[in-house]
Amino acid sequence: MHEDRLRIWLEQGNVNISQLFFHEYKRLGIQDIDAMLIMHMIAFQAEGKGFPTPADFSNRMYISENDVSTILQRLMQHGFLQIGQSEDGAGVIHETFSLYPLWNRLVDQLTLSKEVDEAEKKKLSEGEIFSLFEQEFGRFLSPMECESIGMWIDEDGHSAEIIRAALKEAVIAQKLSLRYIDRILFEWKKKNVKTLQDVEKQTKTFRRAGIRQMDQQKTVSVKRVPFYNWLDERE
Repeated sequence: MHEDRLRIWLEQGNVNISQLFFHEYKRLGIQDIDAMLIMHMIAFQAEGKGFPTPADFSNRMYISENDVSTILQRLMQHGFLQIGQSEDGAGVIHETFSLYPLWNRLVDQLTLSKEVDEAEKKKLSEGEIFSLFEQEFGRFLSPMECESIGMWIDEDGHSAEIIRAALKEAVIAQKLSLRYIDRILFEWKKKNVKTLQDVEKQTKTFRRAGIRQMDQQKTVSVKRVPFYNWLDERE
């Protein structure tokens, strides 16, 4: 829906595409001279001239009419430009250049770039997890430990932020081991914990439960339980 809306806005001239186009046209394989002709075409369309001739372009650019025709043909062959029809107020049909195929490709390129950026961010975030564990453990991780962390990500589907939260929980509990962290993640997955807000809700619930249990046993006077032991009663 958002992509379709953007395409419509671009086609109707409701969005200034100069920065957008100049940022992306090289990635689309559009040559500099072709890009300049496209910008002139947009200017002609803004002036109400939907089907400028090669002579019109040549009068504004330092290229011949034959060069203009070659560029127009190249743009159409590469799927950036098409010739359509439009009807004026008097009902007369006119031929017109349409850059709609270009807007489609441009939006597709932006979507792809965004997906690549998100993938790179995710990869970087996951890579930082291993360094964070080594920092907290005060040593290098063994190959088996690295494999276990990788399984949390690849097989169990835990995000980097959830794994960091589980590590933090283990640090607070002073039970710094992969076994303890694995049990935390196991319990969180059973309860569909996927965000930091979910984590906060679960830890608060468990800590309140821990306080109530200790009050009922009347063994220790507790005002605040700093952590929940995820291994208690689960061995």
